[in-house]
Amino acid sequence: MNKDFIDALNQLATERNIDKEQLLTSFEEALEQAYERNVEPGKIIEVQVDPESGEIDVLVVRRVVEEIEEPEQEILLSEARDLDPTVEVGMEMEFPVDPDRFTRIAVQTTKQVITQKIREAERTVVFNEYKDRAGDIITAVVSRTDNKRNVFVDLGRGEAIMPPKEQIQGERYMVGMRLKVYVMKVELGSRGPSILVSRAAPELLEYLMRQEIPEVADETVELKAVAREAGQRSKVAVISRNTNIDPIGACIGHRGARIQAVTGELQRERVDIILWDPNPREFIRNALSPAKVGNIDVNTETGEAKVNVGNDQLSLAIGKGGQNVRLAAKLTGFKIDLVASEHVSDLDAALQAVASRTTDTNLPTDDAKRAAFEALFSAAPETPDAADPETESERA
Repeated sequence: MNKDFIDALNQLATERNIDKEQLLTSFEEALEQAYERNVEPGKIIEVQVDPESGEIDVLVVRRVVEEIEEPEQEILLSEARDLDPTVEVGMEMEFPVDPDRFTRIAVQTTKQVITQKIREAERTVVFNEYKDRAGDIITAVVSRTDNKRNVFVDLGRGEAIMPPKEQIQGERYMVGMRLKVYVMKVELGSRGPSILVSRAAPELLEYLMRQEIPEVADETVELKAVAREAGQRSKVAVISRNTNIDPIGACIGHRGARIQAVTGELQRERVDIILWDPNPREFIRNALSPAKVGNIDVNTETGEAKVNVGNDQLSLAIGKGGQNVRLAAKLTGFKIDLVASEHVSDLDAALQAVASRTTDTNLPTDDAKRAAFEALFSAAPETPDAADPETESERA
């Protein structure tokens, strides 16, 4: 051991971002284990390395006793006092050992232990760096894939895994490909830190919208809810805090430029922007767009909603493979039951919309409202009728 070795150890610590003192301590522990295992079995070994000169001291530690029970670790009081008259029972004595007694096996073992210590230190460094980044969006580089379709990405100082269920359906991942990922979870296991990332998380869509839409970034337009089936279709409920700003138009942009910039990062995933409404009936109605639906009966206690849909709108409300109603249910938090009707008129929808905006339980029923609405436009004018006999007599 010499100064050059210490310099190399310091350089290694700097390159791997490992604490120098921790690395030196790990090196001393490795030497102790190797020496005890291969040179002095059963003895207590203490190794000290001078951090400046690189000089190494190997010591055998023995405890002073009146009667020996463990010969390899103890020394009689009488023998100890021949070496040092001041020692007492229970004290420890150190005996230097020639470090040249290290065998080739001991050196090889030391190398293996040091390598293991370095790996453990690196894992701890990686975990400490990313443990507080769960929930962040990070730009990563695809490093490899395996036969289970897992994708591994390089985050800079560590590697993360993206399982198939967290990938965008239909997206191909090539080694060296740069992409944005959402950090879902960071854990420290027996094999080191485990970092789980996702491209399918709704949070990634929210992040991209904040990046591309200024009104969303400054919270003039608020994202109230997001439902996503990655790579296929998403629904985003928005509302504006400024009455002069159209939240849907702000998100879509001129000729769809803003939303296209978002979907370009997501394999052209279709994103529906809908208007959020505090009234659950209107929110469900908006969420089922582009389908036009009729009456909506909401049970807030059970979280269920019964929606009347005309036969001509039923397939549109359901969507391909049930996707439209499924996303609407995720977005609103209600279990939506679509009920087919032979015909749902615009009047039915309008009356239901009016009814849903009021909380006055004493108002007339929907049938009474419809009758009143029709009567309003069918009532005769309040002018004298020429056929009225009383009017004729008055004229005479």
